[in-house]
Amino acid sequence: MPLWNQHFKGLLDLFLQANCPLCQRPTSSQLCVNCTRQLQRCHQKHPDALWKQPIPVFGWGVYGGILRRAIAVMKYENQPEIAHCLGQWLGEAWLLHSLHQTTQILVVPIPLHASKQKQRGYNQAALIAQSFCQITGLKLKQNGLARVRETTAQFGLSLSERENNLAQAFAIGQDLRHSHPNTPVLLIDDIYTTGATAKSAVETLRQNEITVLGLAAVATAVKDSYVKN
Repeated sequence: MPLWNQHFKGLLDLFLQANCPLCQRPTSSQLCVNCTRQLQRCHQKHPDALWKQPIPVFGWGVYGGILRRAIAVMKYENQPEIAHCLGQWLGEAWLLHSLHQTTQILVVPIPLHASKQKQRGYNQAALIAQSFCQITGLKLKQNGLARVRETTAQFGLSLSERENNLAQAFAIGQDLRHSHPNTPVLLIDDIYTTGATAKSAVETLRQNEITVLGLAAVATAVKDSYVKN
């Protein structure tokens, strides 16, 4: 290849590259190699450590550091492509560590209220769930739940305030309303903190006699005693 052609190709490749949404370095992937490496360090060795009643939780990583920032950028800085990576990693961890190696599971993302989704332009939990299902082969019911009551931000609220805030916030969505599933539901969300959101969603499903397997989240702020980063 002539030298001028090599220079032109190099410039073209650089021009076509996007910037990493976390560090703004040019990258041909959704995230640059450096940010990907840092995020992978947030992965828990025992993502199934919180898989216990009353609500079993499967958590890919610990909510903090660059993972916390990645989730914030995804949600509040219009970077929905980050959800693809997070959902893929969550799916890979599920295949490696889950005790439920079956395809007879329905995946339902935690929904946003219509007004909030219109404002943001997307539901990050739904995008994570899409990539999760592509990796695991599980069936996605994107509208299995509906958020029927607009709630205030959970940040800064106590556990009891969070639970009151989310009381009766969900209803059965159109994907499950007319056909009662015989298979259990796995909820998907970006973050699991106090469990108030998950509890409200689970109660709605169980009140409608739908079996809930548990919740899979990209990040959890609740750590079991033997969970290590």
